[in-house]
Amino acid sequence: MDFIFDYLLRIEVFILVLVIVILKSSVIFVPQNRAYLIERFGKYQSTREAGLNFLFPFIDRIAADRSLKEQAVDVPSQSAITKDNISLSVDGVLYFRVLDPYKATYGVDDYVFAVTQLSQTTMRSELGKMELDKTFEERDVLNTNIVASINEASGPWGIQVLRYEIKDIVPPQTVMEAMETQMKAERVKRAQILESEGDRQAAINVAEGQKRSVVLQAEAEKEEQVLRAEGEAQAIIAVANAQAEALHTIGVAANTEEGQKAIQLDLATKAIEAKAAIAKESSVILLPENGTDTASIVAQATTIINSLSKG
Repeated sequence: MDFIFDYLLRIEVFILVLVIVILKSSVIFVPQNRAYLIERFGKYQSTREAGLNFLFPFIDRIAADRSLKEQAVDVPSQSAITKDNISLSVDGVLYFRVLDPYKATYGVDDYVFAVTQLSQTTMRSELGKMELDKTFEERDVLNTNIVASINEASGPWGIQVLRYEIKDIVPPQTVMEAMETQMKAERVKRAQILESEGDRQAAINVAEGQKRSVVLQAEAEKEEQVLRAEGEAQAIIAVANAQAEALHTIGVAANTEEGQKAIQLDLATKAIEAKAAIAKESSVILLPENGTDTASIVAQATTIINSLSKG
């Protein structure tokens, strides 16, 4: 009985272990952003994505494990010849991801190696269409063209190339020296152009300043002449107004009796002074018959004034 009991116990343990093994092999957990390709009897059966999945034990097996994340692959340095026959050493970085795990597994043996080799050949082809100067100036265009060409060829592999970045473009040493010489010449040329532009601008500024100075001086002289003329004109007007006012005052006073007497006295005084002056200048003096009579002189002057007043 003990023997039978031990035998049955062993059978139960065996069955339990077998059940555990079967359950473990039939239940799989697929991580996020990964895909398992399942084969049944060596033939593709399905693609299992993230989550809990069940398999037939001893019949189904995981044939491939593919990552659906974006991957970065270093493209080794290689030699390429430009359109103007310059040999360059170029390397880069390729960014891609798996879109179709089935094609990436059964469409190509090693999709990473295949897409790397394709990127190298495409880069050589694209560099052969460009001159040396353009490879430095239009690096973004070159990267875009490489990505487009790789995506067109890698479609059957279930791969999508997201971008390609050129890390280094190294020309030969002789070309580097020639480029350095050219850059120095360009810098000297720009410095000379800037210096000449500065001299020209300085000369223009000096000429403009001299011109402005002459114009301002001429305007100042013109303004001075105008002001002087206006001042002289105002002075003449003031003198004329003063003389007119004096004549008007004299005329008003002359119409009175006292004014007439004052005029007669003034005329008599001036006549005497005139005769005295004539006597000093000449030794011969001709006088009218009554020329020494002061009353006569005043009477003559009064007669003239009255005649003028009547006129």
